[in-house]
Order: sequence, then structure tokens, then C-alpha cells
Amino acid sequence: MWIIDNENDGTPEHPIQMPYVNYSGLVRDFTDDVYSFVDKHEEMELRSYAEILKENGIEWGMDSMSTAVVENLDAKCVFAMILGAVRAERFCDGALLGFFANGSVIRWLERLKALDTDGENVAAK
Repeated sequence: MWIIDNENDGTPEHPIQMPYVNYSGLVRDFTDDVYSFVDKHEEMELRSYAEILKENGIEWGMDSMSTAVVENLDAKCVFAMILGAVRAERFCDGALLGFFANGSVIRWLERLKALDTDGENVAAK
């Protein structure tokens, strides 16, 4: 939910707060889980998510990541897109909301599920 300051008038006594997204606990848990996964699986080198995306012909941006054909991507690249979406929020309020709203996050999670058809951890593959 976007929080927009409609109470203050912009004077020095009542400065207007910049709009921001107030994410639900579920989304905050999701981002915590993403960072936890990155920390636990250093062998995947996901901190280099922008390079991983670039190697797969995907730019770190809303359009390129949202339109990427995930059916041909491996788990490492899909995780890199997820981390890229989470990191984008740090630079642009509402970026992560955009990836949720346009269905990208669901597509990425569904791809990971498809890669994990045998019930093993996709990080081990």
C-alpha cells in the first residue's frame, strides 16, 4: 500500500514526507527469506545478480526482468531476478511492488518450483 502524506503542507514546521510503500508482513518475510537464502548459498554467487542477469541477456530493470522468458532459465538466474527485484526497492520505492503486481514474482517462483520437481533443493543442482 502506498503511503502518501496528505496531512502536511510543506512548510518548515510541517514538511511533506515522501511517498513510500508500506509492505505487508508477508512481503517483509519474503525479502528476509531472499537475503537469508543468498547468505546460506554463497556458492551460487547471487550477490553478483546483475552480472548473472547480463550473462543471460537480461538487464537489471523492470521491463527486461518482467518480460524475460523464464522457461529456459536455470535456478541461479531466476534467483538473481528475485534478488534484483528485492534490491531494486532500495533504489526506487515501489519497484518490488511493481514486480509483484505484474506477476513476475509468481512466474519466478513457479519456475523454481518446476525446477524442483524431484523435491530436492534447487540450490544443490
